[in-house]
Amino acid sequence: MIGCVFLPFVAGYYLSYLFRTINTLISGQLSADLGLDAANLGLLTSVYFLVFAGAQIPIGTLLDRFGPRRVQSALLLLAGGGAALFGAASDFKALLVARAMIGIGVSAAAMAGLKAIVTWFPRERVALANGYMIMLGALGAVTATTPTQWLLAYTGWRGLFELLAFATFAAALLIFWAVPEAARPQATLPAGVKLSAIYRDRGFWRIAPLSASCIGSAWSLQALWAASWLTNVEGLDRESSITQLFIMALGISAGALLLGTLADRLRRRGIGSEVLFAAVTVLFVMAELALILRLPLPSLLPWLVISIVGAATVLSYAILAEYFPRELTGRANAGLNVLHFGWCFIVQYGTGLILDQWSAQDGHYPIIAYQVAFACAVVVQILALGWFVIPWLGLLGRRVAKFFLRDPATNTDPVDVSVTSAEAGMLEPEDEEW
Repeated sequence: MIGCVFLPFVAGYYLSYLFRTINTLISGQLSADLGLDAANLGLLTSVYFLVFAGAQIPIGTLLDRFGPRRVQSALLLLAGGGAALFGAASDFKALLVARAMIGIGVSAAAMAGLKAIVTWFPRERVALANGYMIMLGALGAVTATTPTQWLLAYTGWRGLFELLAFATFAAALLIFWAVPEAARPQATLPAGVKLSAIYRDRGFWRIAPLSASCIGSAWSLQALWAASWLTNVEGLDRESSITQLFIMALGISAGALLLGTLADRLRRRGIGSEVLFAAVTVLFVMAELALILRLPLPSLLPWLVISIVGAATVLSYAILAEYFPRELTGRANAGLNVLHFGWCFIVQYGTGLILDQWSAQDGHYPIIAYQVAFACAVVVQILALGWFVIPWLGLLGRRVAKFFLRDPATNTDPVDVSVTSAEAGMLEPEDEEW
């Protein structure tokens, strides 16, 4: 299972993370060689997330119909072609098309791996396998820092993408030849039925805005704008900046294992993943505010928190698994990923547009430009957190009312403070009796 299923799909997910964050390292060379401004650079990097988001629902259907082996291997061939085109491109349009091809080509990496784990691994090991897959795949972000910088000194960014094209083709062949064929389900619900069940669910729309605004923002910042902040705002040289990006990339990998372990242990104590996700959101907002307000902290500390939040999909997928039956969880994850990558595109491209409202001096944008751009995303996250906790506040109000309004003589409630079915769904099994 590990050699013929787990590791081949980890290889695909690793390349997905590498392609996602590689533009952070080569953005300076791209701008110098092809004369790209902040808006063009933001669009070039974020188009990956745009096409990635648009492909999630069709890919969910393809995975259900043809299995992860065929879908992942075919799409990785497209990603390899996009990498080869990127390395040979001579203008912005060619780069944009190549980046879009890469985004579509690796858009099934996470979902294919998760579906493969559900298909072949015992149910009691699925959560652990998911955590390890995300942790190992996130090493692609680690590779996109110091190791890639060493390689760039010999190959340049064009040679680098030719090597990535070769590695992607190899991963496609590995998955096609090594992974066994999955048994197809005898009967499945129509795609429209599955999608309507997901997108009409109140629980989905409770977690989706918070998950998208936090995880999508974390991906956007680490994939592109962290390097610009470290250089333009913190004043770090290239070597120091790459070292900090390397540590942040390790934070993604370690964060996946940390959050998965915490969620598992808290669950045993009757605390659901929703509570942990809300706590992570608060830390995320505090880290962003520390950067925006220029608090006297080492810049690595808030950026490390931001990188860890990029691995919070471990919690999102666990929460959705509680909301939907097994036959719908794959499509539910894909539906949530649409919002993750869609918001990531908005933040990444929008940040570039906001920065361009100020004039660059010596190739650097002023601090206020970054503060305004980052603050816009923080406002959305705070609103999403408020939407997420509103049901908890209502439940808390009912508990307080029941405590204070109970008639001690008759031990009955003078008002209706019963728990609604929606609120009961937020309670752990041992609390539902309340």
